[in-house]
Amino acid sequence: MERFSKAKKIEGYQEIFQEDSPLLKYLAFGKISLKAGQEYTSGTNEFETALVLLKGTATISCEDQTWEQLGERENVFSGKATTAYIPCLSEYVIKAETDLDVAVCKVKAEEKFEPFVVRPDEVIIHQRGKSNWKREVHDIIAVNADGRVQRMILGETFNHAGEWSSYPPHKHDGEHYPEEPNLEEIYHYQANPEQGFGVQLHYTKDGSIDDAYIIRNGDSFAIDKGYHPVNAAGGYQVYYLWFMAGEEGRTLKPYDDPDHKWVHSLN
Repeated sequence: MERFSKAKKIEGYQEIFQEDSPLLKYLAFGKISLKAGQEYTSGTNEFETALVLLKGTATISCEDQTWEQLGERENVFSGKATTAYIPCLSEYVIKAETDLDVAVCKVKAEEKFEPFVVRPDEVIIHQRGKSNWKREVHDIIAVNADGRVQRMILGETFNHAGEWSSYPPHKHDGEHYPEEPNLEEIYHYQANPEQGFGVQLHYTKDGSIDDAYIIRNGDSFAIDKGYHPVNAAGGYQVYYLWFMAGEEGRTLKPYDDPDHKWVHSLN
């Protein structure tokens, strides 16, 4: 399995990072694209699943619950997310009320919880960083979901044009456990305007990974280990949906690269 996946336009469901991959133990990812009036049905199997509405409005049903007119943004830059949490071992139906793009975020789970929806007014917003690494982080399924999910942590990050996020470079692969939890992560990117781009860096201190990727609208990235800072090109805002999971609970304590941690002291 490759860590980096370039965008593809596929109607219906497309698998981006497969279930039971050799790289990721807990995560898988896909995307659903429907035209208004179309419908998609699937099962979650052994994955608790978050359906994040990237664009459009939909009715989503799971077991004995139906939520109508979910979603209120034309694209990820026009508002906060609406997300339906579908537990493992469940079936769901999505009916597109408008043209629709949905991110399908899957996390391996053994415990079955109740389905629920996180609406835009429930999203928790953080302003993070300073200088030229300021960004806005939206927590969708984080501390607000304690006791309601098994492993999943999920949110969205908005990079200002020309600025950095996941910075100073951090990681969470368990190398320094228990100070650093072991959490896999997947990123899914959008750009504004959509012809824009950014750069995803990925490295380890031993040099076994030392890569840079040009990120464009609709690309995705799987992070099993290593530091992973993101930069937006000048004039272009970069967004990424992120979700993560691991064996050691849902506490997120990123481990900063010691060589670059000093930038926290800058005014």
